[in-house]
Amino acid sequence: MTAKNTLCLWYNGTAEEAANFYAKTFPDSAVNAVRRAPSDFPSGKRGDVLTVEFTVLGIPCIGLNGGPMFTHSEAFSFQIATDDQAETDRYWNAIIDNGGQPSACGWCKDKWGLSWQITPRVLTDAVAHTDPQIARRAFEAMMTMTKIDIAAIEAAVAGHSAGHT
Repeated sequence: MTAKNTLCLWYNGTAEEAANFYAKTFPDSAVNAVRRAPSDFPSGKRGDVLTVEFTVLGIPCIGLNGGPMFTHSEAFSFQIATDDQAETDRYWNAIIDNGGQPSACGWCKDKWGLSWQITPRVLTDAVAHTDPQIARRAFEAMMTMTKIDIAAIEAAVAGHSAGHT
């Protein structure tokens, strides 16, 4: 059954490679269909991969090999909620080690330019804490990080400082 709402992500000929990486990296992810162009189009030829239907953590997506005209930006990102440091590290490292780039506050970009927020639930809960001092300490700790360090967030929540990455 086709989803009523699907994210369409623009790629420059690499939609299938990206979809295969996402399917390998994240649970509840898969490449569902690869569609080839029925005729030539501005950035490709008949028979080239035109679209790839895939899911990322249960979210239906279509990768469109539309060419170089448009690129991804931080205005769109996948936010992945993680349960512990091992899961945070696993996703972060998979993206970075596959040609991605680290950014600030748990953000990184994959090799195709798509932004990801690898966000431990501990951080989300701490920043939304009803005690404004706890929320501030957690937020300020996060602002100094690249990949989120859960121990440092927990230390900030407790009113202590800890090292982070």
